Amino acid sequence: MDLESNPQRAAELVREAQVRLMRRVEQLDDSDMRSASALPGWSVGHVLTHLARNADAHARRLAGSLVGEDVPKYEQGQEQRASEIESGAGRPAAEILADLAASQGMIEDIFEQCSAAGWPNGHFLGGGDYGVVDCPAHRLREVEMHHVDLGLGYTPLDWPEEYVDWDLTVLLASTSSRMGSPDTRRAFMAWLAGRGPLDPDTSLKPW
Repeated sequence: MDLESNPQRAAELVREAQVRLMRRVEQLDDSDMRSASALPGWSVGHVLTHLARNADAHARRLAGSLVGEDVPKYEQGQEQRASEIESGAGRPAAEILADLAASQGMIEDIFEQCSAAGWPNGHFLGGGDYGVVDCPAHRLREVEMHHVDLGLGYTPLDWPEEYVDWDLTVLLASTSSRMGSPDTRRAFMAWLAGRGPLDPDTSLKPW
């Protein structure tokens, strides 16, 4: 299923993913928040703060679409994103968790409003590269990927099949542009075609 063309189902999957996330993190303490995540240079607190601000960003775009306004995820761009994550990562665990719960609740409320309105103005880009109607699917990716990045026991084997069916296809389509050299592209293509082994040194730029 193409979840970008089915925001209603994507929103339902986001709600389920956010419930799973909160159940896993709700007992974390200050020491847990300072521990390293699987993302270089980021603690668990960084990842959870990012997930809260990402929820706010998608909610902002969706709320704008309801009133006919095409707004960006972050008013001040990527500098705002980076600053908010860094400044929020060192907060006490209780504050980070309350912030995450509030942000996730807000985006779920916005989903309900958009659903009732028929997901209006889905073509709005907000200065980005995907329409606002795609926000639920992109939020789902953030929650599922970063839940794994927390390093707290949730793994890719836990990803829901509907999510994998959608995002595996999307990520495969991006592989060519994320490879560093022509030879790497050829070797990877041969592996996909069953014409050779996958080079263990093959790497892709982050999505």
